[in-house]
Amino acid sequence: MEALLQANSLTKRFGGFTALDSVDISVTTGERLGLIGPNGSGKTTFINCISGSLRNDGGEIIFDGADISVLPAHKRIRRGIARSFQIPKPFPSMTVRENLLIPNEFGSRGPRTKELLSPEEVLALIGLAEKADENAAHLTQIELRKLELARAVAADPKLLISDESMAGLSNAEVDEILGILFSLNERGITIIMIEHIMRAVMHFSERIVVLDAGKKIADGAPELVAQDPRVQQAYLGD
Repeated sequence: MEALLQANSLTKRFGGFTALDSVDISVTTGERLGLIGPNGSGKTTFINCISGSLRNDGGEIIFDGADISVLPAHKRIRRGIARSFQIPKPFPSMTVRENLLIPNEFGSRGPRTKELLSPEEVLALIGLAEKADENAAHLTQIELRKLELARAVAADPKLLISDESMAGLSNAEVDEILGILFSLNERGITIIMIEHIMRAVMHFSERIVVLDAGKKIADGAPELVAQDPRVQQAYLGD
């Protein structure tokens, strides 16, 4: 399979602090990639650079064969990059269905390779169809996480970045979100998962990349990464 996303020597500095230090990460089309690392390792900076929230200071970002390093975030969405956020921020005065209209509009403006899913189809896929006409302000925590994923899917992504979609959820709710992510991947969406719940990462990921202090320290199959002394050192310390 060819690479959908390639980050080559990606570097990001904040003043004298280097948050990403020449990081190389590639993601193949259809892959389920886990991106992990201790707090402050550079995970969030990496996905912010990929999604366009931050501009990288060095290196390049190649997506679907094109260099998108200088594109603003909204143009990257139209190219096919979408992300969910750890803290859902829906439009609280709108219904669940109405919350999908803006990302759905972004998706409709991008290059079409297949028919765009309607908001109703997205909600059915995510498991929120019965909440379509409910005000977003009345949703439970798990429903808010589902809505966050639905808003990302409504933009018709080729690549979905799931940022801590399971934080604070019960084991049963974690399994529910995992089931949704698996079903999205089966529909052809490439997924990068950033998550601190290790059982979820290990179960979901075909490959895991580990960052520590802005550098990539491991990249491989989950069972091999879990046994890597550098990864154990990064998480456990001396």
